[in-house]
Amino acid sequence: MQTNFAPEQLKDPAIQRSNEVLRTCVHCGFCTATCPTYAVLGDELDSPRGRIYLIKDMLEKGRPADAKTVKHIDRCLSCLACMSTCPSGVHYMHLVDHAREYIEQTYKRPLTERALRWVLSKILPYPGRFRLALLGAKIGRPFRHLMPDPRLRAMLEMAPKTIPPVSRNDDPQVFAPDAPKKMRVALMTGCAQRALNTDINDATIRLLRRLGAEVVIADGQGCCGALTHHMGKTGESHATAAKNIRAWYREMQAGGLDAIVINTSGCGTTVKDYGHMFRNEPLAAEAKAVSEIAMDVSEVLMKLDLPKGAKQDMKVAYHAACSLQHGQQIKTYPKDLLKRAGFTVTEPRDSHLCCGSAGTYNLMQPEISGQLKARKVQTLEEKQPDVIAAGNIGCMMQIGGGTQIPVVHTVELLDWATGGPRPRALTQN
Repeated sequence: MQTNFAPEQLKDPAIQRSNEVLRTCVHCGFCTATCPTYAVLGDELDSPRGRIYLIKDMLEKGRPADAKTVKHIDRCLSCLACMSTCPSGVHYMHLVDHAREYIEQTYKRPLTERALRWVLSKILPYPGRFRLALLGAKIGRPFRHLMPDPRLRAMLEMAPKTIPPVSRNDDPQVFAPDAPKKMRVALMTGCAQRALNTDINDATIRLLRRLGAEVVIADGQGCCGALTHHMGKTGESHATAAKNIRAWYREMQAGGLDAIVINTSGCGTTVKDYGHMFRNEPLAAEAKAVSEIAMDVSEVLMKLDLPKGAKQDMKVAYHAACSLQHGQQIKTYPKDLLKRAGFTVTEPRDSHLCCGSAGTYNLMQPEISGQLKARKVQTLEEKQPDVIAAGNIGCMMQIGGGTQIPVVHTVELLDWATGGPRPRALTQN
């Protein structure tokens, strides 16, 4: 694609990067075939190719974002299926992230939208605040049908039936391995996950220790910054990301780390991009070092050589989170691990399509999200599984809200198969 940025514009590192991305696009349209919003809406401007044209026009002209551009960029899930499909290697993620930041700087949203985005950015990344909000949503959930705004209804529907107690395993500490030590890793405990489902981190710690990993919960870590990053709130996202970088880098310098383990794939995609996000900031070297050892938990478990288990009488439908299969290009490891543990693994048709969760997307775009959720639940239920497994808390909440089939994290099943407790979701069903 030919671009026409002025030399002065190209002095901006963000414009320079977007120019590089735009120039790799050859208009082929392969991306439209795998774009969930294009599949649902059928509008060219709701496809990656259409959004690329809108972003190019906006950035080249240096004009403030308009309502039309904002509408179609907001409808993007950032599922990154287009990046898996693109034969030209267009790095759409960096382009749309820049567009969102530009929109945040140049476009004044309606008051209700500004208020909703502010509330989400001030609550979801903070486990304590999020717990209080979930408690309030749980109380208000019976009255959700009275809410005039579908986004507010979606927020009330998000509340789980039970809010788990705080897990002290998420406090800063070091867990010794239960087997001969093979590696030393830091576990990212996350933010929303610590309020929604504490079993995931608990199972991850048990499993890693059982396989010979010393597990560090670094003091000072918190939200990865993804939620605010995808809202275009760069200052907020970089502030929280910087805390993680400093916390993990201290551990790298002190006791050494073989990996930073991330069991929420949406966070993993962002942490692995810290090197790019901070490339022009004082923390550039530390961010690059951190991103280079960031790994999804499935990558670490492959290195730790999960023992082969006896055949389990359980059929698992594996849901591939977009941030894992497209964002991190990890497609087989979770399935390989489940099979190795003895489970029968199946995958739904159109497994490349998003479930509609996508961070805050299910709260900001509930109608489109609901259609994608219904499609995903239908394809999973077609497989008639005993349980659905996923590697991302957002997907688990989204799918779990539409089916009676238990939904668990992959590590919960692997922990159970290697000596841990039966996953709570299976016990309750």
